[in-house]
Amino acid sequence: MKIIVDGDACPRSVLKICMEMGKKYNIPVWTVASFNHHIESDHHVVVGNSAQEADLKVVNLTGSKDIVVTQDWGLAAIILGKGALAVSPAGRVYLSQTIDFLLEEREIKSKVRRAGGRTKGPRKRTAADDKRFADKLEQIITANL
Repeated sequence: MKIIVDGDACPRSVLKICMEMGKKYNIPVWTVASFNHHIESDHHVVVGNSAQEADLKVVNLTGSKDIVVTQDWGLAAIILGKGALAVSPAGRVYLSQTIDFLLEEREIKSKVRRAGGRTKGPRKRTAADDKRFADKLEQIITANL
C-alpha cells in the first residue's frame, strides 16, 4: 500500500496530513506534480505542465490497494477501476456506485461554462476540512492494512 497525492491542486495542509499519516503507519507517500510546484517529499515525481500529464503519471504509479488523494473526478474514476481507493482533499471517498453521477455533474457544469455561464467554485478551506480529511484518511488506512 502507498499513498499517492495528485499534487497539482492539493492544499499544503492535506499534503502535510498525508506525510504525517505515512510516517505514522509506515506507508510510503508519493507526490506527483508539474515542475511549476515545489513539493518536498521522499518520493516526488516531477512531470511537465501539459494537460493530464500528472494524472497519467498517478495512474501509472497506482496499484490495487493504493490510496490516491485527488480532486479530479475523472482521475478518481480511473483509480477505482484499477482496484485502488480514492479520496478528495475534502475527505470525500469516491465510490464506484457514485462516480458516474459525479462525472455527469462535471459534464453538465462544463456545458454551462462553455455556453458562457458561471458555476460556483469551491469554498475557502477551513481547519474543520483538514480534520475531516485526516479522520477519513486514517479510517481508510486502518481498514485496509
